[in-house]
Amino acid sequence: MTALLDKDTGRPAARRSLPGADGLVWTVLRLHRTAMWVWTAYVAVTAGLLLWLWGPGASAAQKAFDVFGYSGAQENAYLDGFSFLGFGGSFDSRFYGPSSLIGIASCAIAVFAAGPLIARELERGTAGLAWTQSVSPARWLTAKLAVPAVFVAVGTGLLVVLYWLVWNAHNHLLVAGIGPRSFAFSLGPATVASALFGLAVGVLAALVLRRTLPALAAAGVVQFLAGAMRGNNWPFQHSPFSRLQPELPVYSKAITSTGAKVSDPGCYLSQKCLDRHHITGFTRSYLPSPDYWPRQLAETGILLGLTALAVAAAFLVLRRYQPKKETAA
Repeated sequence: MTALLDKDTGRPAARRSLPGADGLVWTVLRLHRTAMWVWTAYVAVTAGLLLWLWGPGASAAQKAFDVFGYSGAQENAYLDGFSFLGFGGSFDSRFYGPSSLIGIASCAIAVFAAGPLIARELERGTAGLAWTQSVSPARWLTAKLAVPAVFVAVGTGLLVVLYWLVWNAHNHLLVAGIGPRSFAFSLGPATVASALFGLAVGVLAALVLRRTLPALAAAGVVQFLAGAMRGNNWPFQHSPFSRLQPELPVYSKAITSTGAKVSDPGCYLSQKCLDRHHITGFTRSYLPSPDYWPRQLAETGILLGLTALAVAAAFLVLRRYQPKKETAA
């Protein structure tokens, strides 16, 4: 009840704290300021990690790559010898860390929307008090959806852009296989759409169940399953003629002392072999896949469509929910 009571008199102050759209937005920000600060800190930390990978982390990995290249034992030696801020690990393994954080954050968004954002206010009666004082249920829900949606879209969009900067500059440092393929087909505008879907699912779960713990569990499970379907696992991302996943073409060459790019001679850890072939470095990059944008846009469209359905369902459920009138003290 704190957000809707006058701090001096203790009497309801809905009309003074919620005079219009601006006041309602301010109330949502004030009531959930802790969650907003946590979200801001998450975005800042993840962005910092990506910037580190883009700069110093990639430079250290590049030096090892120039020596060992990507052939059998060379690759293993380069990976085992790389460290991240004093902790064991490789550039390849650390590259996917922010992606995991983004996936965890989408589930956290759904849980927050289901619990503190909606269900807790329904249980405590603060939502009903606002509805009977000055704010219609539709306006209340609109603000509850719009304010977090702005934070989610801006924060997740920023991380996606930074991630693609790292990918475009240093994808040659990643080990070929399922990791780069899954990353390339999953990260993009659909990542932002997935986070917004989690927000809508959480709100809908809270309005349907009206209890914090059941809503938390339902929203978390749904968003987890939606995230598990991503990463190149949507049905339309499979070939209609095969069960194989789409691959990313890779361009890989060794660099000689004259600057020419030649086939990797497979010298492994033999410096004599490298000297004999005049190899001074290696280069490799994942080429853009023609399937990326069709698949990414299709996934984005599906997620945004499901988000719109969840939001519409939430407003329909809200219309059927008739709170008891509360009188001011």
